[in-house]
Amino acid sequence: MTVTALTHDMARSRTTTGLALAVASATSFGLSGVLARGLLDTGWSAGATVALRIAIAAAVLVVPGALALRGRWHLLRVNAGLIAVYGVAAVAGAQLCYFYAVTYMQVSVALLLEYTAPVAVVVWLWLRHGHRPSALTLLGAGIAAAGLVLVLDVISGAELSAVGALWALGAMVGAATYFVISADEDNGLPGITLAAGGLLVGGLVLLVAGASGLLPFHASTDDAVYDGRAVAWWIPVVALGLVTAAFSYVTGIAAGRRLGSRLASFVALGEVLAAVIWAWLLLGELPRPVQLAGGLLVLAGVVVVKLGEGRAPLVVEPLPESQTELSERPAA
Repeated sequence: MTVTALTHDMARSRTTTGLALAVASATSFGLSGVLARGLLDTGWSAGATVALRIAIAAAVLVVPGALALRGRWHLLRVNAGLIAVYGVAAVAGAQLCYFYAVTYMQVSVALLLEYTAPVAVVVWLWLRHGHRPSALTLLGAGIAAAGLVLVLDVISGAELSAVGALWALGAMVGAATYFVISADEDNGLPGITLAAGGLLVGGLVLLVAGASGLLPFHASTDDAVYDGRAVAWWIPVVALGLVTAAFSYVTGIAAGRRLGSRLASFVALGEVLAAVIWAWLLLGELPRPVQLAGGLLVLAGVVVVKLGEGRAPLVVEPLPESQTELSERPAA
């Protein structure tokens, strides 16, 4: 096997792994709203639910995140600002803004505005780094956007609040920040360390917001109900922290570093489709045919965006002298 073929295989394997991680992240993120719904219906406030979710995830990841540094503590000092931005904007900010958005407008409309994040990522990469999108990328973005409108079923008519729209756009900025920072491999931070640091900062921000009265904090020990079945309140709480936060952020960062922020952000649109499916399975809310058609359009848009990415130029590293001699030696 030639070095060029080996490099192609490695790049293909990296992309395949990245896509699998991105789908896993989107699927687990999509579960968060459904699990939270069972708690909110029993008297939990959104602020308390989100804060506890992030706090549990931070507690789980802080030790593995520290161990992943392998004594390179200077990376935390050098990237302190980056971790702070990630925690405030991508973790706490995105969720807080979304929470306030849905108090002024329909959930579907707020989601639609937040998930314009992939477009913001494309524009950012174009303006900041000169990565001009190809025609296929723009076509894929349009197809995914059309599918998203169908999945969220906003064509049936929805009222738009200017204040709510501003909060939803704030959530969009937070989501775009998540994709851009997650895909950055140049900072030297292990992915799990970035996730742990961001969750720790985000959790502290939310706790301060709750303690100051900015964010209402209410909780209940009543059983949560999912499609007529009652479960102990702590089960969805633990699942929110472990599955929809710790697992989601770690896999999302790993996916971003393999796919790049642009493609990862479009694959993450699957979170909306996942939320619809989870709502069907756990809440008995059957998706409409138009929503299923929209999900297929989102997937088609992601495929087109991937095609628009093109092949990255191959950089063939020279083999060590001993390996070069072996590769040139005829097979026995």
